[in-house]
Amino acid sequence: MSTGTTDGPPAGTTQGGARDAAALRRLAVATLEANWEHDHTVPSRTLYPHQWSWDSAFIAVGWSHVRPDRAWRELASLFRAQWVDGRVPHIVFNPALRVGSYFPGPEFWDSALAEGAPAAATSGLIQPPVHAPAAWLAYRRFPSAAGRAALCRLYPRLVAQQRYLATCRDVGGGGLACVVHPWESGLDNSPAWDAPMAAVPADVAVMRAYRRHDTAHADAAHRPTDLDYARYVAIVASYRERRYRDEDLATRHPFLVECPLFNAAMGAAEHALARIAPLAGADPGPHRERAARVTEALVRRLYDPTTGTFHPRDLRTDRLVPARTVLGLAPLILPDLPVRQVSALVTEACSARFGLAARMDRPLPSHDRTAPDFEPLRYWRGPSWMNINWLVRRGLLRHGRPDLAAGLRDSMIELVARSGCHEYFHPDTGAGLGSPAFGWTAALLLDVLADDPAG
Repeated sequence: MSTGTTDGPPAGTTQGGARDAAALRRLAVATLEANWEHDHTVPSRTLYPHQWSWDSAFIAVGWSHVRPDRAWRELASLFRAQWVDGRVPHIVFNPALRVGSYFPGPEFWDSALAEGAPAAATSGLIQPPVHAPAAWLAYRRFPSAAGRAALCRLYPRLVAQQRYLATCRDVGGGGLACVVHPWESGLDNSPAWDAPMAAVPADVAVMRAYRRHDTAHADAAHRPTDLDYARYVAIVASYRERRYRDEDLATRHPFLVECPLFNAAMGAAEHALARIAPLAGADPGPHRERAARVTEALVRRLYDPTTGTFHPRDLRTDRLVPARTVLGLAPLILPDLPVRQVSALVTEACSARFGLAARMDRPLPSHDRTAPDFEPLRYWRGPSWMNINWLVRRGLLRHGRPDLAAGLRDSMIELVARSGCHEYFHPDTGAGLGSPAFGWTAALLLDVLADDPAG
């Protein structure tokens, strides 16, 4: 396959051998260029033809290395669809695409009926708030007067996003935000959601009214089941019928979970905003204080000293979910995570469950590979993902483990060198899975190839 295509490993690389960084960089840039859509980047031309929230944040980091102007256009286009209450929707729909070309599409969400929704058609859900760290990184990667102006314009919108999470979504009252749907976590089909999802009533027959878009472009054996999707639909229907209002979530909503990754991202966002604030003429102090409170709440509510890792808390039962997934490693991104928890998470990451090492023989999985429900092919139930690897790597660098970060970086590069810019990868063989020519895989490859560890 020739260099410059957006599918498969580039010429100039060898499977398991030396990697041609220039060829990989060309592949990544070509992938982003092919996915560019006038003011944003689609994750995939086939499977995800609209704009996704946390995808755009990761993609902006990649664009900052080659087209900084597009990094700022990417974030600006997403935040133009921000709701009045501060939520940043997890999907912004492209009105040029025909009705029915994607499920669940704009007609399913019906966001126009919600108070405070933007003019653009969007979903009513959110995704992990990785946008402030991404904006700060985009500026650091290519500081300029134009970049600073764009960052300052974005700052009040980022603040509004955090305010929404800290108020409307603190359903548990313990200082953490809750997700109201597995899709909000970003790890849609993780085993972490099995127990909370089991309590959601759903009729598989409801799926007959819809045509799933994902299984038309990916192997159904790799995707969530119809029962999972029926429950996804039921949760959205519950939220949609109340016009996506958050006031009565605690009493009426069927899925309420405090997620370690989501809240680690919220804390990291406050740290990033503390660095952005002086550029925008604002006081960084309140951001630092809020960051400290999030970290304290995360340790108090989601850390289990028995397992030595973080777990989601199901607010319906007020219990920690026992599954040991890569979500538990995400708090490493917090620079103020206490030493005890850092040490425990490094131990967890290096255990047989995840296999992190200075020289890795297998990619980092998204779920405990020793668990009986580990599935190496199914979406988020085992496969390796570039964005999670990237987050964990940054956490390791923050906490003085460049040896392990280097092992993870090499593994990430090797995945693309072997298989191309796929959506996710087999956690044993590294084979590409899901959509080819995937946006955040390309973008984050550019970032690790640049290998600037500071953030």
